[in-house]
Amino acid sequence: MYVFYNPKGIGDVLIFPIKDGDRNYIKQQHHGDVVKITDQRDGSLLGYNLFNLSSYMNLSEHGKIRLTESLLDKIKNILEKNDLDEKLDLDLSPKFIVGYVEEKDQHENADKLSVCQVNVGDEKLQIVCGAPNVDSGQKVVVAKVGAVMPSGMKIKPSKLRGVDSQGMICSAKELGMPDAPKEKGILVLEDGYEIGQVFEI
Repeated sequence: MYVFYNPKGIGDVLIFPIKDGDRNYIKQQHHGDVVKITDQRDGSLLGYNLFNLSSYMNLSEHGKIRLTESLLDKIKNILEKNDLDEKLDLDLSPKFIVGYVEEKDQHENADKLSVCQVNVGDEKLQIVCGAPNVDSGQKVVVAKVGAVMPSGMKIKPSKLRGVDSQGMICSAKELGMPDAPKEKGILVLEDGYEIGQVFEI
């Protein structure tokens, strides 16, 4: 999860998106220096804009900033100072991880799908993959459940032709990498990557 801070381009405001919403149904509530953004249809939280940020904290990073527990605590403190008692229980664990394909089996109901057992360091995930070049013994980039792809697609638990899949093995194109090959296929990493390592996109 990321926040955005661009004082030269936007001003002294921290943009904290939590969930995508339909711009036609956005509700904004002002609480001092904080604007809380919700979906007016169901009240779900979409994010916050925190104005006059430099009066609350010194943020040396600019642009796209990974949200850490420490930064989240500071944001919660700003919300409290602006009379917003919010329960922000967010999963900040990395969502793009280096995985190792330990097993690859043919999907029983689809010729072009493989069922892979992928070690991501702290757990093993079963992922159904349609890439023609996936194979056991590869180090790959795994988008775990909860990841948001550059396209905006959110990775969810799914069933593909009746088989459970917990995540996605990614291609360079899906990761938004420059000069991604046009041919279909996952990104196979060099062996120097560590299993469970965070993969920055």
